[in-house]
Amino acid sequence: MEPAILTEGLTRRFGSFTAVDAVNLSVAPGQFYGFLGPNGAGKSTTIKMLTGLMAATSGRMQILGLDLSTHLVEVKRQIGVVPEGMALFGRLTGSEYLNFAGRMYGLGRNTAAQRSAELLDFMELADKPKTLITDYSHGMQKKLAMAAAVIHGPKVLFLDEPFEGVDAVASGTLKIMLQRMISRGVTIFLTSHVLEIVERLCTHVGIINNGRLVAQGPLDELRSNVTAESGLQAGEKTTLEEFFLQPVGGSRRESQELSWLG
Repeated sequence: MEPAILTEGLTRRFGSFTAVDAVNLSVAPGQFYGFLGPNGAGKSTTIKMLTGLMAATSGRMQILGLDLSTHLVEVKRQIGVVPEGMALFGRLTGSEYLNFAGRMYGLGRNTAAQRSAELLDFMELADKPKTLITDYSHGMQKKLAMAAAVIHGPKVLFLDEPFEGVDAVASGTLKIMLQRMISRGVTIFLTSHVLEIVERLCTHVGIINNGRLVAQGPLDELRSNVTAESGLQAGEKTTLEEFFLQPVGGSRRESQELSWLG
């Protein structure tokens, strides 16, 4: 089966600094893929390249079998993106923004209006039809950004920290939508610092550190195959947090104390 997302030697440099270093990703159709790493590891830069928002310095990228260097517009028609900054138009209402997004994706006027209404209702944003986006709460803006990303029925969905700053109610709504999309064969590529969410939602993960992909595969398999250096018995499962800390060189620093905190 051809991967939904494929990169070979994907690299991005900013002057002498290498943000993404020869990354080889392979995400099968219908996978819920969690892309993890510490701050500054290269997660957002990778997503920006995969969605055509930033050019790669070198390497190859394919989405749904299409090379981004030659089929960028066709790829963008088939993907949805919730970027790190959301990039919403604050002086529009939610309905106006969704209708605009739908029309930009090529939906007919009636279809865009119908889907906009359905999405606003599902996201519990329909009760304030005249409220401008700039007056939305952060959680409301996240839900609207998600609605705009899926209004055209994408085959691949890229989410950069979709749960950051979102309350439990909004988070639950977003999770329901994502699970429904997975059940319909959509591929989801998610970055998040909330490892509990990744552990609950994702079937596969990749871990990037200092621009390099240091682990990739099915989540259960990665947790089971922890090396003897971890102190666990062979085959014993660990939590995603414990597994994540090993390849990125992290620790909980349980023994370290701050004297002024008592």
